[in-house]
Amino acid sequence: MSFSLEVLGSRLTWTWRRRTTWRSTARTPPSQTGGPSSPSSPSSMMNQYREEEEEELFITVDHPESHVTAIETFITYRVVTKTSRSDFDCSEFEVRRRYQDFLWLRSTLEERHPTLIVHPLPEKFVMKGMVERFNDDFIETRRRALQRFLDKIRDHPLLRGSPSLNVFLTAQDLAPHRKQTLSLLSRWGGTVKMLSQSLRGVRSRPEEFSLMQDYVEQLSSKICSVDKVSQRIVREQREYVEELQQYSAPYKTQSCTRHLSSTLIPVLHDYLLCADTLKAVMKRRDNIQAEYESKREAMERRGDQEGEEEEEEEVQALQEKVEVCNSSLQEDWSRWRSSMRTDLKTALLSTAENNVQHYEKCLAVWETFLLSQREEGSEQKEEDVP
Repeated sequence: MSFSLEVLGSRLTWTWRRRTTWRSTARTPPSQTGGPSSPSSPSSMMNQYREEEEEELFITVDHPESHVTAIETFITYRVVTKTSRSDFDCSEFEVRRRYQDFLWLRSTLEERHPTLIVHPLPEKFVMKGMVERFNDDFIETRRRALQRFLDKIRDHPLLRGSPSLNVFLTAQDLAPHRKQTLSLLSRWGGTVKMLSQSLRGVRSRPEEFSLMQDYVEQLSSKICSVDKVSQRIVREQREYVEELQQYSAPYKTQSCTRHLSSTLIPVLHDYLLCADTLKAVMKRRDNIQAEYESKREAMERRGDQEGEEEEEEEVQALQEKVEVCNSSLQEDWSRWRSSMRTDLKTALLSTAENNVQHYEKCLAVWETFLLSQREEGSEQKEEDVP
């Protein structure tokens, strides 16, 4: 009994300390920490959340509702969370979120973790294959995309423990948090813009990041080609079905088209957006390195002057920040590539299996038809024999 009480007390103490740390971090603006917060090292953050990975977190996006006001029309989605994680006050939450709320979550995650790969959101207004913004197909396609976005955040070893995700999943009114974060993001965005204008670019980018950028360019080109071919197949199959329907009863062979539209094309489109995300992440990494190189060169040109010690500390801090960002991106890149290959492989295999089943059914129908024609021919010949 004494051992159980001791373990329980240690667990409660650990939980309280972690909650206190997260809440203080969430309330500390970037202006007090010198910009967006970043982990001291990826390995330390991985250890911090390793125990959380053993705890469950289930998120469901469903029940879209249309809202019409005098100013705008928008859709909200129910987000249901069930969890056993200790950083949540309850085991189940239910909130309603609109697209702008998802956008807020993604922006805050990028602001806090500039060199981590945050899964992209679907475009705000235009999606391929959709004509009307609020028809049922568009709403369902967007719901699935928002579900994939939260699933990717939940499965990420670092982002899943973000205070912003906790707020997004639990706060009934997200408006105060959005206002506070947007003001911080606007200040940080202005700083980055001024910095990018004054920097001359990276002088010595590590080769692995140049190779990474080349990989992303090639990946984007190949996925774009596959996406165009898939879109063309869907269009041609729909036209073919519409033509057949003019000459016969309702033609029910749209399973291939439906499967492409619901399974393969969304994954391809997601990773086209991921390519843009990766380019933005690498650009932020380059900006951080360029800032370090600029400060170091300025210090070397001035030589021995007043304030040299403070300047050396600043340059050293920037160097450590570059190393942390490089390490973070390297680890996240490996994880992202593995996830990307799994997603694309699953979607392509599923599409291939669906096509095989579809054409097996078509073959069976034709074999039945031909057999019936042979039998009718045989019966006709027997009748013709005197």
